[in-house]
Amino acid sequence: MKSELPFSLNIIVPCYNPQVGWESAISEKFLAFAKKMTDLTPKIGLIVVNDGSSKNVSDENFQTLKKNLPDVLVVSYPENRGKGYALRQGVEASTADFHLVTDADFPYTFESMRRVAETLFQEKGVVAGNRDTEYYEKVPVARKLLSQSLRWMLRNVIRLPVTDSQCGLKAFDNAGRKIFLATSIDRFLFDLEFLMLAGRKIKVTPCPVELREGVVFSSVGWKILTTEGLNFLKLLIFER
Repeated sequence: MKSELPFSLNIIVPCYNPQVGWESAISEKFLAFAKKMTDLTPKIGLIVVNDGSSKNVSDENFQTLKKNLPDVLVVSYPENRGKGYALRQGVEASTADFHLVTDADFPYTFESMRRVAETLFQEKGVVAGNRDTEYYEKVPVARKLLSQSLRWMLRNVIRLPVTDSQCGLKAFDNAGRKIFLATSIDRFLFDLEFLMLAGRKIKVTPCPVELREGVVFSSVGWKILTTEGLNFLKLLIFER
């Protein structure tokens, strides 16, 4: 008889002004993924972080979510702070042995998510999703150029073991959790900050992942790009 693995895994997702029907969509995807994980870990939970949303997050929405997933943990606060801040709040609330962060629309295939989790159970430390070349055929041109430019910098200037810092699918054990909570960037470059900090102290393992079909990409405004450009310079100067 196969012994029961004493693992517990929490999935943490940020949520900001989600689409109508988000609570049912999250429930459906989480339950489908949990079903695919029963042979790896009997304990899997979901933490949803409401990052100061101003629409589609009424009490009724959360009641529906709770009805679908009675054990879901919701972390909520009134002011939008950014994805990095939101995920820190969710990770801080997580008491599992292992933690997996992704986006609320579950943009990566269940096979990719399982592969990341299974690699984490085996290797420990941090496992970072690494998107394949097909990813760039599915994204807007501006996002493609930004992503490829950053990957070039990570490979040739910063020399991280993981060149795809901005993949939104990552997982880590409690040693990684401690480092994740030490990050300070509130928006998109928290991923890079996390990997730079983690790479000094614990094992960081890249893992190939694929997007599921039909993923819709959000736009990135110039205000955010300017802020993140300054954060990137800060990381280059002060964190190396």
